[in-house]
Amino acid sequence: MRALQNALQYQFQNEALLRLALTHPSTKEPTDNQRLEFLGDAVLGFAVSDLLYRKYANRQEGELTARRATLVCEETLCHLAKSIGLGRALRMGHGEESTFGRQKPSILADAMEAVIAAVYLDGGIQAAHALVLRLYAEEESLSQKRGRDDKGLLQTYTQAHEMGLPEYVLLSETGPAHDRRFVTQVHIGGTPVATGEGATKKAAEQAAARSALEAIHADR
Repeated sequence: MRALQNALQYQFQNEALLRLALTHPSTKEPTDNQRLEFLGDAVLGFAVSDLLYRKYANRQEGELTARRATLVCEETLCHLAKSIGLGRALRMGHGEESTFGRQKPSILADAMEAVIAAVYLDGGIQAAHALVLRLYAEEESLSQKRGRDDKGLLQTYTQAHEMGLPEYVLLSETGPAHDRRFVTQVHIGGTPVATGEGATKKAAEQAAARSALEAIHADR
């Protein structure tokens, strides 16, 4: 864990928090990193929102929302996790590890959020905010690396046309644990518009948003 702390440029006072953040549910231990992931999602969202608000003084809400969605998505979080060697430090069960769990984007992204929460609990909001600023020092290149964010684009479109926020409904979840398939439907104004499929819930939502955008443009 020392190597990871060096990469984070943060030394934990309570290393048990970091250990918990690195504990995947597949270990079957009494506690794992899922609660920390929940908290980290909120801390990350706040810190990135603050970063964008201060950096882009002339951008409107829709643009900021779309950019934030790009920066906190699974793909970006996975990239950040890999950049600090987070996968090597994860604690997981043999079954998950044997199916290349240390490389799975969803696991790395969740663990990244859990680590951010652990820093928050250990050092407070200032420490967590400072960590996020370090992780997102190259914010613009991260946005470009992520490429197109269809959920963000769809939300920007619906807000601009006063259609409300898109809502995503999980229709099905199939397949074994190491090869799940998710099907999600996106609703706009309470009306089903399109569906999408992916290996994670987030990927399925992106696919549904992409299909919705294609349908909207086809009708114009």
